[in-house]
Amino acid sequence: MTSDAAALPCLARIRPDIRAMHAYPVQDATGLLKMDAMENPHRLPPALQQALGERLGRLAINRYPGAETGALKSALAAHAGLPPGWALMLGNGSDELITLLALACAQPGASMLAPMPSFVMYPLAAQLHGLAFHAVPLAADFQLDEAAMLAAIEQHRPALLYLAHPNNPTGTLWDEGALARLAEAQGRHGGLVVMDEAYQPFAARTWLDRVRQNPAAHGHVLVMRTLSKFGLAGARIGYLMGDARLIAEIDKARPPYNLSVLNIECALFALEHAEVFAAQAQDLRAQRAALMAALRALPGVTAYPSEGNMILVRVAASGQPLPDAAAAQRVFEGMKARQVLVKNVSTMHPQLAGCLRLTVGSAEDNARMLAALKAAL
Repeated sequence: MTSDAAALPCLARIRPDIRAMHAYPVQDATGLLKMDAMENPHRLPPALQQALGERLGRLAINRYPGAETGALKSALAAHAGLPPGWALMLGNGSDELITLLALACAQPGASMLAPMPSFVMYPLAAQLHGLAFHAVPLAADFQLDEAAMLAAIEQHRPALLYLAHPNNPTGTLWDEGALARLAEAQGRHGGLVVMDEAYQPFAARTWLDRVRQNPAAHGHVLVMRTLSKFGLAGARIGYLMGDARLIAEIDKARPPYNLSVLNIECALFALEHAEVFAAQAQDLRAQRAALMAALRALPGVTAYPSEGNMILVRVAASGQPLPDAAAAQRVFEGMKARQVLVKNVSTMHPQLAGCLRLTVGSAEDNARMLAALKAAL
């Protein structure tokens, strides 16, 4: 028994693997330019901000959510262009949906598979719910190793296959043909595929187009999205789309009233003004192109292609390549000393050695971030 458990014996009732875990880190951004979490830098125009405040003030927050939940599901279905025969369920961000999927599939011997490095919540959800997690390394350029993925699907026959579309933290939009072949292989043994489209507002394509072309081949495929990157990170709205029969079963694992009336109303308001958020996403795509060009002109920096609102860079110090965590940490600390906070992902996976993840922000934010990066190299 650890010293903590000896001092507080009830701690021994907590699973040992959970006690050994580290909590998901959220960096303190007080006084810093926050460029670490892929948030939309644009706020609502003042008139819309005021209208939203007045609308929220009229809500009956003494009541549980009711008809508002159905209204949001209908609005999201229209916004996404939900394929015929499909339904959707709501989550408190994508994170809750990932957890609920693991919970729903947590049968004895079940497993989850994903190419890695990718979103850290996939293996975390697997661990929390007792699923084995099988990671297949990406190729050196962060593309899929299709042969290795197919072999892993055949070997492990996972209950869940996660494919981020595009990927986080690399920003990669993987080859559409390869993704289709992986989804087909997963379907042959009765497994589920989750296309995680968290960064869809910034990507060149959506998997829903493939679904509409051949609905019969996608009965085992789920498409997951969030409104966090749409511009509502503070409202925590995620949604999972799939065959209505499949969604009906997964939705049974969802806690009642998992979204507040405040969050639901924020989302409804945002969808009513979707053109404002679409213009913001268009601006961020343009800023991404400008930021990428500037990064590629910097000595000691390798910037990887991105279809998200982030860019992964590998850094070197003093013009010498140092692909290790120490190099990334030095640059990270140097930027933080200049009041710019980015994400040091160098220790998350061996293939990310020496890497930082930069959020794409406004032109002004990007200029400050670039200046801090140049000074810290």
